[in-house]
Amino acid sequence: MTHIQTITPTVARRLAVAAQRLAGPQPPSDMDGMRDVVRNLNCLQLDPISAVAQSHLLVLWSRLGRYDPAHLDTLLWEERALFEYWAHAASIVLTEDYQIHQRLMRRFPSRERSRTWLAANAEFRQYVLDRLAEAGPLSSKEIEDRAAVPWPSSGWTNNRNVGIMLDFLWSQGEIMVAGRKGRTRLWDLSARCLPAWAPRESLPEREVVRRAAQKALLALGVGRLRDINDHFTRGRYPDLGSVLTELESAGTIHPLQIVENGHPWPDRWYIHADTISQLERLLAGEWQPRTTLLSPFDNLICDRRRTEDLFDFHFRLEIYTPKARRKYGYYVLPILHGERLIGRLDPKLDHKMGRLTINAVYAEPDAPQDEAVAQAIGGAIVSLGNFVGAKTINFTGPAPEGWRAGLLT
Repeated sequence: MTHIQTITPTVARRLAVAAQRLAGPQPPSDMDGMRDVVRNLNCLQLDPISAVAQSHLLVLWSRLGRYDPAHLDTLLWEERALFEYWAHAASIVLTEDYQIHQRLMRRFPSRERSRTWLAANAEFRQYVLDRLAEAGPLSSKEIEDRAAVPWPSSGWTNNRNVGIMLDFLWSQGEIMVAGRKGRTRLWDLSARCLPAWAPRESLPEREVVRRAAQKALLALGVGRLRDINDHFTRGRYPDLGSVLTELESAGTIHPLQIVENGHPWPDRWYIHADTISQLERLLAGEWQPRTTLLSPFDNLICDRRRTEDLFDFHFRLEIYTPKARRKYGYYVLPILHGERLIGRLDPKLDHKMGRLTINAVYAEPDAPQDEAVAQAIGGAIVSLGNFVGAKTINFTGPAPEGWRAGLLT
């Protein structure tokens, strides 16, 4: 019978935080450090909202501290070590993982509606490819709409034929984001964007799932089947249960049981063999916690259900909630202190004035309220302000009484 390691929730949380490079020695803030962090995370989710800074930049800051965003541009557009594609959402992913992402490229589109539209617009599709071959990289505005059949939608995509076709060709791997002008994507043929060293050989589907599942578990630190299924290439793990059984039989992953106050948590949890040494160090008392702020789309918390189960932290984005009904704020950043999510703050950056305003700071009911914790949070806020170029930081709203003095020092 397989021996199942028993750990506490605290150790499980520390495994998750350490796997995300949010504990232990801070990685160097140079390009090599950034490359290593992305390799640990597998992907950086892209989101256009910039209440303080774009999400993928905040994710890197939480781990690297202050860094030069130009390093990311170099990795994307010069070295081509990274590229934009779909992971669990539109993301920056690793070129070395190209074979994993090829599975979606080969299978897209899966919906009959999309297949029908592409078939009706075969000439339009070829025109877009020819136009890019002749003059790329191009923005969508530089490509003529020659759709024979418009894209029907009741939402914002209605009749946005060029954008829809570009997204379809992108998903199929025919084209890639070759660069950006501000936030505008520039498109070109994948053959011209992919570096010569990129792995192109198509892998069997099961091998893709084996590789993706292991990468997901390594990034999670500890996880269940459903955590793996919702991570990295979300939902693209056919027959995941039997794949995990094979990996367990081979000794590549190991089962874990999380026990809290004598009561086992439900489900079968796993740890990757490569993470065992980290577990042993944690059990021996080696733990170097940090205090930082997290993007709402940070890889540690992007799976809201897992965040509740593992960290007992209920988090929802309130951007689309009417202002009067918001509980915490428009773009709230959770506060990570060691292995715990102890609160959240509502920031807003005035880019023109160089002013970072903290509208409110909230503590979880069981959060420590001592001055040392408050100063650690205050230090994280100052670090964020320095990163986004704020000249001043203003606190304008409520804050926990035990934290208030420390936040302002």
